[in-house]
Amino acid sequence: YDESTHAARVAEHLGTEHTTLVATPAHALDLVRQLPDIYDEPFSDASQLPTHLVAALTRQHVTVCLTGDGGDESFGGYNRHFWAPSLWTRLAPLPAPLRSLAARAMRLLPPGGWDHLFRLADPVLPARAKIRTPGHKAHKLADALDAQTREDLYKRLASTWPDPAALLSGATEPPTAPDQPETWPPLPDFTRWMQFIDTLAYLPGDVLQKVDRATMAVALESRAPFLDHHVVEFAWSLPLPLLVSGNQGKLLLRTLLDRFVPRSLVERPKAGFDVPLDQWLRGPLRNWAANLLEPERLRQQGLLNPEPVRRCLADHLAGRRNNQYRLWNLLMLEAWLERWM
Repeated sequence: YDESTHAARVAEHLGTEHTTLVATPAHALDLVRQLPDIYDEPFSDASQLPTHLVAALTRQHVTVCLTGDGGDESFGGYNRHFWAPSLWTRLAPLPAPLRSLAARAMRLLPPGGWDHLFRLADPVLPARAKIRTPGHKAHKLADALDAQTREDLYKRLASTWPDPAALLSGATEPPTAPDQPETWPPLPDFTRWMQFIDTLAYLPGDVLQKVDRATMAVALESRAPFLDHHVVEFAWSLPLPLLVSGNQGKLLLRTLLDRFVPRSLVERPKAGFDVPLDQWLRGPLRNWAANLLEPERLRQQGLLNPEPVRRCLADHLAGRRNNQYRLWNLLMLEAWLERWM
């Protein structure tokens, strides 16, 4: 999770001022109790923790900042933009029972086991096979193997809970952008379709909400130059091979960056802006999480079904699955309810 050394090298090369903040479990425990006030609604993206911390740090120095939000959506930067199409090409011809069997086999090894295997194999792995948090990604891939269509594959990759309605008493999931083909423009390929859905749903519903409220909570103004409409229009006018090729995205931006920073300083596996939430939920945040998700409390509340929540927490604490993001969804809902209801 720590990219501070790489960031310091880039700053040194460019001759810019560089400030490092090390996020600790103490930071997280202090901040989780403030999140319902900062976001005002049940908002769940684990990177809201480091985003708020870096916003508070930035506000000590400036009143306006620039962000890179929108760059991935317009220039094809998410991992799914370049490997989901090839994955679907391989999956589609396979019989459903065979895919289900493969998924079960992948889940037999817990995330920690996959991480250990990748560490052992690291000296001989090609660069394209070196990924961050391989255990979590292996289980995420297992969840995606049962996809029936390419749109279903996208939902499984981009969603935290594959069947959120199962968590709620008497609920059905309302249709979202990937379920409404009548709203889609004619797009030439799967990658462009994913970029469109990300721009329509994930960007405004998650990314921009997260950054805007985290910065506004400390009176910091954030600006997103990649979302200037001229930049967005230009990106969508480009042929796809200038954006995505093989196992890389944002090719045009990488080429531009090469003018200023040697590739050796920045060429690493893509990582989200995360904290080790999986470990913190088994350690310093364990009691806080267990109290919010206590089965009897949920039964009395009558909103969430206690049993799938109990299994989710138990599997995570036992290390059978890395359920950090699923649990974070539930915890943000329950923390909001506790604060405002």
